[in-house]
Amino acid sequence: MMPLLEITHLSKAFGGVQAIDDFSISVKEGIIHGLIGPNGAGKTTIFNLITGIYTPDSGKVCFYGGGENVITGKKPWEIARAGLARTFQNIRLFGNLTALENIMIAAHEYIRYNPAQALLRLPSFFRAEKQTREYCLSLLNAVGLADKQTEMAKNLPYGYQRRLEIARALALRPKLLLLDEPAAGMNGEESLELGGFITTIKNKFSITILLIEHHMDVVTSLCDTVTVLNFGKTICSGTVSEIKADARVIEAYLGSGGEVSFGGAL
Repeated sequence: MMPLLEITHLSKAFGGVQAIDDFSISVKEGIIHGLIGPNGAGKTTIFNLITGIYTPDSGKVCFYGGGENVITGKKPWEIARAGLARTFQNIRLFGNLTALENIMIAAHEYIRYNPAQALLRLPSFFRAEKQTREYCLSLLNAVGLADKQTEMAKNLPYGYQRRLEIARALALRPKLLLLDEPAAGMNGEESLELGGFITTIKNKFSITILLIEHHMDVVTSLCDTVTVLNFGKTICSGTVSEIKADARVIEAYLGSGGEVSFGGAL
């Protein structure tokens, strides 16, 4: 079966620094695929290359959701429309808008009225707005925030803001969701709770997830497959048990000797 996302020989340099060096990954549909590596390995840069924020110097990104193929060089909005959405390591919500308004901004990509209908306030405009609102409320309910719809995003607790950002990404109706360190800033109990939530979201919306995460307990509990990145290169890909035993992974994390621990954060 053709992978949902396939990246081959991707490279990106910033000045004299080679951030990504001949990186490749294949993500199968319907799984949670982890992307891990030491700090500075280039993980978020990979996400920025996939989503069109950066343009690679070489290599190719292919995404097969929604009938798309090569997405290298496309604009971020074109990639999002193809069925690929993301969250960020540092939460990027509209703080002065309500939880519901944050989601509706993304959902308006699929709204079914034109500017003339909106200007003239025709019945079709109000029907479309009502449908969009109901859809966004269903997303808030799905992430456990139905009772927070009128609260300003900036006033929500940190964990709720993470959930809201995921709900906003889901409003784009993605086939592939990229999560950039969703457990960042959480303690062990909170990160495990988030892991259960991510699994629920994956199953409920039938999506594929590519996950960057430093909390290895989250990786262990969530990921079907893991790719390890170091200095912009792929050094290993496989199941959690396979990458844990790989000498190259141990070397990347610990220098030499020892054993990679999957019980906490790296």
